[in-house]
Amino acid sequence: MKALLLSEYKRLDVADVPAPVVGPKDVLVRVAACGICGSDVHGYDGSSGRRIPPIVMGHEAAGVVAGVGAEVRGFRVGDRVTFDSTVFCGECEFCRRGEANLCNDRQVIGVSCGEYRRAGAFAEFVTVPERVVYRLPDGLGFAEAAMLEAVSVALHAVRVSELKGGETALVIGAGMIGLLVLQAARAAGCSRVLIADVDETRLKLAKDLGADATLLASGEALVAEVMRLTSGRGVDVALEAVGRDETVTAAIECVRKGGTVTLVGNIAPKVTLPLQRVVTRQIRLQGSCASAGEYGEAMRLMSAGKIKVGPLITAVAPLRDGPEWFARLYAREPNLMKVVLDPREG
Repeated sequence: MKALLLSEYKRLDVADVPAPVVGPKDVLVRVAACGICGSDVHGYDGSSGRRIPPIVMGHEAAGVVAGVGAEVRGFRVGDRVTFDSTVFCGECEFCRRGEANLCNDRQVIGVSCGEYRRAGAFAEFVTVPERVVYRLPDGLGFAEAAMLEAVSVALHAVRVSELKGGETALVIGAGMIGLLVLQAARAAGCSRVLIADVDETRLKLAKDLGADATLLASGEALVAEVMRLTSGRGVDVALEAVGRDETVTAAIECVRKGGTVTLVGNIAPKVTLPLQRVVTRQIRLQGSCASAGEYGEAMRLMSAGKIKVGPLITAVAPLRDGPEWFARLYAREPNLMKVVLDPREG
């Protein structure tokens, strides 16, 4: 079968690779759409350490069931499906508690690292365990369905923030995840959602997607503007979707006493924490990792139009154009958001 193979760092080839073997509990999916994730772009040059060549990347995908293992009962050939990017064991203490994202044996589709190697969905076919597969609603197209993984990440971040409704929220970072977190916070009942970024184009998109205020600022200027907009109180919850020193500190400074800072961004492995500001103002710091069962909610909200992903899709392109799109994303070409590859094309 054809696949987009990371042969070596910064080199992608459309190559012939062996078709996947279908295990007894596996579903074989003919891939119709697979989004290029930021983590794939970081893996492209080896900076993440989690895309060791040779590897077929890609974990944000949807397609049609092309085959099922002997023990699969919930799906049949022809079903339109998507699947969780996290492959979990279903048996450890975390899985039993509904925290599959924290599974002791967690693997991610399209990742190769020191512990495991699992082929991804930048290919004509991919196999995944039945327990991570979801049937798609009829009205949800494949390109939009490839965004479900990202939407579920945003919903998980909002869920672990433990919102009760009526909050004022600040989202820091208007990249794809930030723009989805913005919509997820609104869907969860926030009465006011602010969003900050240093890119004016992204903020215009955020405004179109329902932000009450867009803040072209960072650092101390951002904190001052948030305090002005909240009469010096600060926001109830800050959802940080960047993951750098400056943005984490700003999130802590922008939240009210007793508020919550949810850390979603994950660029820098370490950040400096203003400890006294956290302790003396009793701020809750909450990490958010991947998702844990939010796919159903993501499909419902997208189908109802409460979360819109269409404006975030820059292009849908054939798999053969994958190397070019990766190069453009890696070069940080302006105004690129989500690129979806279709292995059926060409």
